[in-house]
Amino acid sequence: MMELFFQSPLQPPLAERMRPKDLDEIVGQRHLLGKDKPLRKILEKGEIFSMILWGPPGSGKTTLAMLIAKYTNAHFVSFSAVTSGIPEIRKVIKEANYEEKVRGRRTILFVDEIHRFNKAQQDAFLPYVEKGKIILIGATTENPSFEVIAPLLSRCKVFVLNHLAPEEIKTILRRALVREEGLKKFQPVVNEKILNYIAIISNGDARQALNILEMATMSAEPKNGKRIITKKLIEEIVERKFLLYDKKGEEHYNLISAFIKSIRGSDPDAGLYWLARMLEAGEDPLFIARRLVILASEDIGNADPQALIIANAAKEAVEFVGLPECSLALAQAVIYLALAPKSNSVYLAYQKAKDDALNTPTEPVPLHLRNPATPLMRRLGYGKDYQYPHDFPEGKLEQEYLPKRLKGRRYYEPKDIGKEKEIKRRLEERK
Repeated sequence: MMELFFQSPLQPPLAERMRPKDLDEIVGQRHLLGKDKPLRKILEKGEIFSMILWGPPGSGKTTLAMLIAKYTNAHFVSFSAVTSGIPEIRKVIKEANYEEKVRGRRTILFVDEIHRFNKAQQDAFLPYVEKGKIILIGATTENPSFEVIAPLLSRCKVFVLNHLAPEEIKTILRRALVREEGLKKFQPVVNEKILNYIAIISNGDARQALNILEMATMSAEPKNGKRIITKKLIEEIVERKFLLYDKKGEEHYNLISAFIKSIRGSDPDAGLYWLARMLEAGEDPLFIARRLVILASEDIGNADPQALIIANAAKEAVEFVGLPECSLALAQAVIYLALAPKSNSVYLAYQKAKDDALNTPTEPVPLHLRNPATPLMRRLGYGKDYQYPHDFPEGKLEQEYLPKRLKGRRYYEPKDIGKEKEIKRRLEERK
């Protein structure tokens, strides 16, 4: 058995073996690499400059960086932000100086996961990028606006890579099935439905798709020299769909933003979809519940006061029941809030009041509104001339409750929507 092992040395993973050898082999990213598109034109001219490739996992960032080095005849150094520090940076700079002086070529320093570098590590790159000693190509799955220091970011062109579409993933899988460097020698049999399934569960990640296909091929029992890939086999390898989600990353905020905007836009179906995306990816249901409570006041308010009660009940269900059952309480709240009449009058009213509280002189509470708790307070006029509303018909009277400087100020302006219609009528009667 050991003899057999040594006769068949381990080869690189399928994703590495199938890495494109030139620009025309790259699948997807046509907005950057199609004919007459910006990045392709630059590379075909042999031009080179520092850049950041921002895109989801498996979209081709590393491949593109390697091809940039190939097309520009540059020395390529791969650098991991996870395992390397400032001493390694100095070593790379020394190597770059040698390449330039002795071999007459520039060095591309490819930094994978550049968003994991701290400020000090990024600062260490800066002078060498400024002087052109190295060409920096950073790859990141996170928004570089937040993760890369401004001086470094300003010296790099940012190119955004997109998720690969299912059809593009299938093109990559088909190549792997028929090429010698791929899986051809194993004769895997994969029908169109299975290719579709892999393309969907890989979530636009070519590396993930190739890994799944390779694992399935290696796991299948050969029959008459062929290996039949079934959905059941893939399901055994992949327990659940790989949902792109990082609870600390940008996608976290993208999904919650889509969720809230769908409910605010009165679309219960979209609200339910984004809810499921978050819950199935492992989001904290209490975080979602808190956002629903906020939305109930901010976007519905008194147009339907019941909305806040429903949202708060969902929050309590999350705390009391937990997952997976509490997902139904959240779904119920999402549907109700999405279909409730919308008004941001409460939100606008508070913003106006807050603005006055922060930006007008801090006036003392008017004497008639102060509580005369002691004889001294009464002698000083606390509570004098205060009129008790219950002593008047229907509890209504003319009395000022705001500081003198803000007399007559109106913050709350209800809309002719839902329950606010009645509130607006009562407010107008009071005026």
